[in-house]
Amino acid sequence: MRGLTTVTLALLGLAAAIPEPQRRKSLSFGPVLPHAHFDSSAHQPVPAVLFSTQDRVRVDPYEVAKTFLDSIVDLDDGVSYVIRSDSYTDRVTGVTHVYARQIVQGVQVADGNVNLNIKGGVVLSYGNSFYPGPAPSSHTRGAHPHAEYCAQLDSARSPWSSQKPLDGAHPELEHIHSSNCAALPNIHSLPTSSFDDHVPSPQDAPRALLTFLLAAAPSPALAQDIHSRFDDHLASMTMAHMSGFLPHEAEQLTITGAPGTIGEVKTSVVWVQVPSEDGTVHLELVHRFEVEMEHNWYEATVSASIPHRIVSVVDWASDSPMPLYSPESHSEDAQLPPLSSFIPAGSNAPSCSTKKVGGRFRKGKAVADLRKSKAAKEGATWSTGPAIPDFPKAYYNVFPWGTNDPVEAAERKALSEGDAPTDSLPPSYGRVQSSELGDKLASPAGWHALPWGVDPSISEEEKATLNARGEFWRTTNTTWGNNVFAHENWEGRNAWIYNRRPEGTSVGDDVSTLAVHYNYPYSPSQKGNSEENLADAYAHIDATVAQLFYTSNLFHDLTYRYGFTEEAGNFQQYNFGRGGEESDAVITNAQDGSGFNNANFMTPPDGQNGKCRMYLWNTANPYRDGDMEAGIVIHELTHGLSTRLTGGPKNSGCLGWGEAGGMGEGWGDFLATTIRSTSTYEDYAMGAWAANRPGGIRNYPYSLDKSVNPSTYKTLDKPGYWGVHAIGEVWAQMLWVLEQRLIAKHGFTDNLFPPPHDANFAEYAAFYRADKPFVPKHGNSLLVQLVLNGMKLQPCSPSFFDARDAIVQADQVLTGGENFCDIWAGFVESGLGIDATVKGRTPWGGGVREDGYKVPAACQSDDAPSPEPIPDDPEDDCGPFGCWWRL
Repeated sequence: MRGLTTVTLALLGLAAAIPEPQRRKSLSFGPVLPHAHFDSSAHQPVPAVLFSTQDRVRVDPYEVAKTFLDSIVDLDDGVSYVIRSDSYTDRVTGVTHVYARQIVQGVQVADGNVNLNIKGGVVLSYGNSFYPGPAPSSHTRGAHPHAEYCAQLDSARSPWSSQKPLDGAHPELEHIHSSNCAALPNIHSLPTSSFDDHVPSPQDAPRALLTFLLAAAPSPALAQDIHSRFDDHLASMTMAHMSGFLPHEAEQLTITGAPGTIGEVKTSVVWVQVPSEDGTVHLELVHRFEVEMEHNWYEATVSASIPHRIVSVVDWASDSPMPLYSPESHSEDAQLPPLSSFIPAGSNAPSCSTKKVGGRFRKGKAVADLRKSKAAKEGATWSTGPAIPDFPKAYYNVFPWGTNDPVEAAERKALSEGDAPTDSLPPSYGRVQSSELGDKLASPAGWHALPWGVDPSISEEEKATLNARGEFWRTTNTTWGNNVFAHENWEGRNAWIYNRRPEGTSVGDDVSTLAVHYNYPYSPSQKGNSEENLADAYAHIDATVAQLFYTSNLFHDLTYRYGFTEEAGNFQQYNFGRGGEESDAVITNAQDGSGFNNANFMTPPDGQNGKCRMYLWNTANPYRDGDMEAGIVIHELTHGLSTRLTGGPKNSGCLGWGEAGGMGEGWGDFLATTIRSTSTYEDYAMGAWAANRPGGIRNYPYSLDKSVNPSTYKTLDKPGYWGVHAIGEVWAQMLWVLEQRLIAKHGFTDNLFPPPHDANFAEYAAFYRADKPFVPKHGNSLLVQLVLNGMKLQPCSPSFFDARDAIVQADQVLTGGENFCDIWAGFVESGLGIDATVKGRTPWGGGVREDGYKVPAACQSDDAPSPEPIPDDPEDDCGPFGCWWRL
């Protein structure tokens, strides 16, 4: 059993062997459907009625949806649809979001989606990607989308072969090509002579899965092993039927024993739509897979006909890596630290099973924390029924919410106390004692309680015993609760339940006075070498995990109050009977040992745990801990939010590539920057503290100054903007510009949280009218609400235009359109006016765009709607919980 020194030396040995930092391999591509569209009233100041029934008041929104769908779907010739079970009515707006999936000849069309937004018997807007043609008369072999996409990428890369400078695009293009296209020759060389081109069945899935894994293999060694021993791997894989699926769903199977995968691979046969060069679209039968690997979680479709071809793939994992460095695109003063200083992301240390911190071994620590500690026995509050118990208040010594990192926290604290910020302040200077939020609506049982029945650390036998005894609730004295499981993951593996967690210190004599304190030292200091830096970071793991738990829970509670609720697909182990799928709290790994200088989030469909992995950054001495930079944590958690809200909670494939995938990154930057901003305007760089770079990990800081951030829609044409992170920063910049316009009109609030209250959900729902939702009063809180509402309105795989129009319509629904012209003016500043255009997009970027600077006609005329700014403090403008909200 090797100790810390051996493990660290092993990591350093890998660093020496690989001179440059490696990015996580991630496949992500698929078709851009030419007929897919989003219809809304975003170009009109008054919402249009796209469809309504004669009796709007009493009609069921699902009946409206059925009537509407029947009007646009030819139900003859084997074509039908099903309304998905994750459809719901939004508590914030009263809009019912209905999701429909197309069925052709009894088989689902995986990318045949309609999302309907209905209120008061009216279809306000809808997105439609249903296959427009007739059902196929027979199974036919389609084109080769994977090869076609890679040919487009090769065309974009070709100027590099002639040494033509392309704004520093080379590293990003090379990474995209290496991830998505390098395995194509191996796939083409697979033998096919022993297989007939027949009508496929689900039993053919293992061969198709191996073909995908050949492309997805994270290492050349695994890819070579799959290629050379293809039949051996095929023979070792087994299939089984899944139980419990609905009649309209495809036959569900699982595959076990696939190389490089974790657990079972879910599979079914579905249709996908494949565009042709002439603009037509045809259906092709494919095997659909859900494949969890060590660093990826894929939703992939592979042609059912042989030879198998990958048609589309979405990686449910999204990350925040250091930018790939290119000397052509960076000035000398903006260069990264020397590449030799980086331990490559993806390096693993499987031998570090018993790291010692503070004299205590890590192994098995969580068992004591959760099940055998004194507080778990004596201080726990047990309930004999589902009534929410009283639980001890928790207090955390942390960098406060709203500060981005230790340096920013120290600067703000020094200024607030009348001191001048200096570099000599200790690392912990900016920390404060902060209490558990106690929002009874967002987290009714607090952050450290959950039912025994949904606790993953309890065996089924133990749950049965507890249930027989009538015990329902459990509270813990560690970072384990209904919303978040936080812990170290030094081994970088997928096992997490018994990883190390800090124990809180209980103070008080009984439940009414009991408090639990999470107070741990944080004093990283410069060390002489990488081994000592790593040990120093490990020594502060309790403070790190407590900070990650605190930030993640606050994000849960904040976004809950803006509409990321149970039925909308949020992450909770127990949903309090409010709808949605349970058992999916976020698993958060602090100091994950699978890499450095990164962070990522995996978002499976509702009902499966989200996974957030935070890393150490070896960009400074001492090492910087990504868990301590709230902006990176918030960015990652926002992936879970945007994925669940776009296209419905059970469809995790809507933000996979192109502009849609880019906006998935941009929303994270927008929320992270909004949460840290203050009433005194500043430019903000993303990830600057962890990366130890003043400019951060994006091309530009977020700024209103065009000389600082010149990004417009046209910027996406640059080859350096083919990756989702670069696309995303353009979208985040657009939202930042829009936010400042709304702040100029409505003012700024220092606290984005709605006021706390003691009403339970039933009282809350009964008190507020569903057709008269509350409207945030200030510009920054208003845009947060509009952005989240817009995610719910927009279609699966939205473009920038779709997301823009969804935000415009979100304001129409929420305020009656009082900000119509302001929102359009904000987008026009970034070239996203009504005359903006794009042609020739690929799955990874590219195309030809033209900026648009026109606003709708209603905003060009003298009689354009121009509501007066909302007064700041009139008493009659306050809702029952204070002036943060207004009716």
